[in-house]
Amino acid sequence: MVTTDKAVAMTGFFEEVKRRKVYRVAAAYIIAAGGIIQLASAAFPAWELPNWALRLVIVLLLMGFPIALMLAWAYDITPQGVQATPTVAPGSHRRRNVIMLVATGVIISAAAGFFLLPRVSAYKVDKSIAVLPFENLSDDKENAYFADGIQDDVLTNLSKVSDLKVISRTSVMPYRGKASNVREIGKTLGVGAILEGSVRRIGNRVRVNVQLINADTDEHMWAEDYDRDLTDVFAIQTDLAQQIVRELQAKLSPMEKAQIERRPTENGEAYLAFMQGHEMFYRADKFRSNTEKAEQLFERATKLDPNFAGAFAALAWVHDWNYHDFDPTPARKEKARAAAVEALRLQPNLPEAHLAMGFYYYYCERDYQAALNEFAIAKLSLPNSAEVYMAIGAIERRQGKWKESTANLERAASLSPKDAWVLQNLADNYYATRSFESADKIFDRAIEAAPSSFGPRAEKAKLAIDWKGDLSVMEKTLTQVPTGVDPDGLVTFARVELLLLQRKFSDAVALLKQSPQDVFHYQPREFFEGAIYTFLNDKERALSAFDRARPIAEKSLRESPDDASRHVTLGFILAGIGQKNAAIAEGKRAVELLPESQDAFDGPKMNVHLAQIYAWTGENDQALELLDRSLNTPNGVTVPFLRLDPMWDPLRSDPRFQALIDRYAAKA
Repeated sequence: MVTTDKAVAMTGFFEEVKRRKVYRVAAAYIIAAGGIIQLASAAFPAWELPNWALRLVIVLLLMGFPIALMLAWAYDITPQGVQATPTVAPGSHRRRNVIMLVATGVIISAAAGFFLLPRVSAYKVDKSIAVLPFENLSDDKENAYFADGIQDDVLTNLSKVSDLKVISRTSVMPYRGKASNVREIGKTLGVGAILEGSVRRIGNRVRVNVQLINADTDEHMWAEDYDRDLTDVFAIQTDLAQQIVRELQAKLSPMEKAQIERRPTENGEAYLAFMQGHEMFYRADKFRSNTEKAEQLFERATKLDPNFAGAFAALAWVHDWNYHDFDPTPARKEKARAAAVEALRLQPNLPEAHLAMGFYYYYCERDYQAALNEFAIAKLSLPNSAEVYMAIGAIERRQGKWKESTANLERAASLSPKDAWVLQNLADNYYATRSFESADKIFDRAIEAAPSSFGPRAEKAKLAIDWKGDLSVMEKTLTQVPTGVDPDGLVTFARVELLLLQRKFSDAVALLKQSPQDVFHYQPREFFEGAIYTFLNDKERALSAFDRARPIAEKSLRESPDDASRHVTLGFILAGIGQKNAAIAEGKRAVELLPESQDAFDGPKMNVHLAQIYAWTGENDQALELLDRSLNTPNGVTVPFLRLDPMWDPLRSDPRFQALIDRYAAKA
């Protein structure tokens, strides 16, 4: 009987719902609410509204559903207007029906909320992107630089958006001309979106086709074709960047928007020269010939457009590097300073100009705090710049802040995971702190990123010697170098170094004499000849070679009196010709110029060189004291290298030397 009453009540409830047109209102409400949610999902990101705003709209719509049902129950729309719906059910049934109606609305709303809200909360666009090299479809293959220029400018613009993660140009260039597996590339580079594009230039017209692809699903997110005059190319790049920012739902600050909209130059030839210089300078191997060509191209860009601040910044950066690496002269330093100052004068807010000025303070003045101040300014506008993080990390390791340095270099590697130069610098940190296995794995990543590059392979081979005393990696590496390839004499220098460690001294000196190079690793050929003849115990030839090397080294030192390495070279030469006190003075001067307290990365090397000069001049006590400290210092000497290097032969008859090796070998 009770069951029958309930069935009758339910039947009456549904008949009453139908009579009061609640079904119709519920259906209309659901359709309208769905449309509102869909519209909000598309519009809110474009308006840069936060994700919680969409969730709030959904919650309000869900709360409104039972209210709409109650209003539909109580009122009806008639030709005479909105009126209360006539009541036909008994009072007790009315109350029960209302309760059932409200309960039904709440249950439906709760179920919908359970389904919708987690998905809205989880729906967060992965704001990371890699801009692959644009395909050059022009008949003139010289326009490849033009296609690269458009890609690079889009990438540069995006990299200035702090709400995005943008992979560096160097890490995407290996994918040029290759069939792209979007999912694989996304996984390798750690991004959620891939931008592909092509460029066709015919006369003064340019056609750019781009497509933004979800790297997880391989689905197209957005695509566009641009067919414009050549003079509108920068407008294309700006529009592209802004469209991508919207599609990835990233926030764009007014300052970032202004930077994206600013044209780097109005001179097409200047821009082309700039792009060619950029490509030359950012190669994995920083060979002197490459940097000199880059310097010429950036100089050309500044002459074609004297207001091109970006070109002056790039020129300053090249001068900074050249001063640091092979030309530490006052003239080079002044060129670096002048170019950086001009870039900042032309465009005070240009982040690349602050980056260049930071490198000037770092490389040319060794003013680390001033450099860090400039890098901090650059970082605000270049949140995705691997160079900024690498620069900060490079200074921190010279300050002995190894943990902080490694963290910044890891960050640089995450932004540029296929950049062999960044990976080499990261590996150097693990190498210096004697985490040899980690360093070895990162060198492998660098080799994979730049298979034809000599630098990562040479560094891996050197690591094998310092770590295990293993010469086979260096042998294998050198056999893979094509005949005739010897940039800056580095290959010959590596071959000579290998022969010395193998104690094949006659072969080493013969190789030196065959080479057309006058300077190896920035030291005169005659210095190496003198050292090798010393190892051969040929005193007469050793003295002759050192006598010829001395004026070359002295001239080089006069050109750059504050370069510690040049003092070391002269110190070795003076030790070789028996001028003990003068030799030690040069070694000490090198340590004064580059003490460990001011440079925890290169400073330890100067102490090792001073120890070698002490060993060559018979000052065993001082040599052993420095070695004892170096064996326990980041970036110091290692036991396997001590065992192999003939430079330490004067100490081998001293039992304290062998005891030192045995003690640290046991620790290792």
